[in-house]
Amino acid sequence: MSRINSGRLGVFLDVLGRATLRKTAQRPTLGWSAASRILVIFCRMLSKGFYCLLSFMYKPECKCPRVHVNACVTLAQKYVNGRASQQPVPAASFALCISPPAQSRSVLTVACEQTEVLLFDPISSRHIKTLTEAHEDCVNNIRFLDNRLFATCSDDTTIALWDLRKLNSKVCSLHGHASWVKNIEYDTNTRLLVTSGFDGNVITWDTNRFTEDGCPHKKFFHTRYLMRMRLTPDCSKMLISTSSGYLLILHDLDLTQSLEVGSYRMLRARRTPLSSDGGTSASRSAGTPRQGNDSSKIHPPREGLSPRNSLEVLTPEIPGERDRGNCITSLQLHPKGWATLIRCSSNMDDQEWTCVYEFQEGAPTRPLVSPRCSLRLTHYIEEANVGRGYIKELCFSPDGRLICSPYGYGVRLLAFDENCGELVDCLPVQTSCLREIRSIYSHSDVVLTTKFSPTHCQLASGCLSGRVALYQPKF
Repeated sequence: MSRINSGRLGVFLDVLGRATLRKTAQRPTLGWSAASRILVIFCRMLSKGFYCLLSFMYKPECKCPRVHVNACVTLAQKYVNGRASQQPVPAASFALCISPPAQSRSVLTVACEQTEVLLFDPISSRHIKTLTEAHEDCVNNIRFLDNRLFATCSDDTTIALWDLRKLNSKVCSLHGHASWVKNIEYDTNTRLLVTSGFDGNVITWDTNRFTEDGCPHKKFFHTRYLMRMRLTPDCSKMLISTSSGYLLILHDLDLTQSLEVGSYRMLRARRTPLSSDGGTSASRSAGTPRQGNDSSKIHPPREGLSPRNSLEVLTPEIPGERDRGNCITSLQLHPKGWATLIRCSSNMDDQEWTCVYEFQEGAPTRPLVSPRCSLRLTHYIEEANVGRGYIKELCFSPDGRLICSPYGYGVRLLAFDENCGELVDCLPVQTSCLREIRSIYSHSDVVLTTKFSPTHCQLASGCLSGRVALYQPKF
């Protein structure tokens, strides 16, 4: 079977399935017709059989993953008295997290919609424990601080610390947010826990000084419409996305300093629109007129001798949305700190995009781009506009070569080129589309979250109906 011919059937099935999903998404109030249900089920059955057959009949020349769909394992089930029930989990899977490398066993944790946290062994697919009342409301996110300690956050406005060696009770509960807590980060330099919520606050916690009276904490930053907050791998920058389409970057991060509005070292407002030829260009800073081609006047250098916590405000535009607002719902960082990955939707919520922006400062060797700005749109792709109102969490692989993105009732593996190359080797002069390596439709509901294992060649995904699936890519 030739390489070109072997892909035609898969492309046909994908296009057919996507057309059905898009048609359904355009009429959300009408529901699925019987013909649509039969068509999608038929496409899934054919696509599963096709990819399993393809894994035996054809070996690609490039080092792209051949995902075995039949290796997909359902993990999330309802456990009653330690035994798996036949009843499916009714709660959605909002977030996945796998423990970092260690000599002990790896643990997959699942944040569920209805107050629960599930723990599994991703290698054996064995259920370890269910934290039935981890919180009093939906569990939104999970973050491992080290090999044994992990933190969970919830709509009940609290953060909980847990120890894998003693899961019968929480280590402690942290109180300080006034609304739903959505993000947890950990600064390995200062050993401070960092959380953000829909109250607009970013709070730092010194968990090493926890006492019976509580945990020392302080409000580090505040902004309206806060959606997601992330730290770069070296903890030198903090990125914050908002529902109003802004991307805030705190450079030379120092979490020990409290930030007030008047203490910002610098405030720069910039747009990074997609030019008509597909490349990116940076418009002038707010209030600064264009004067010839002098980029130093358009983008002034940083001010002051101590630029700690200098603030930059960007409004990254996406293809097709130049004159329309967008909401940045998901935010991830490249494992090597080279780029940021966002998923955003239009202000009408009728389109979704995944975009990769390269950091221009301290980034690896790349083609010369002028004018210079902190972020440059390098790759993008349009996503399936299903599951409106739900946040879809995408992720990088541990080496940064692959992106896993929720796509309707499945996931897509995306790469910067057809050979799954490093970002530094695939930086285009003009903005280009991400390459779709594989599409896998193994869920019965909209996929909301994905996660690569940091230690094994594994991938997990969770959907709105609570099913969690494990995949084993073959190289």
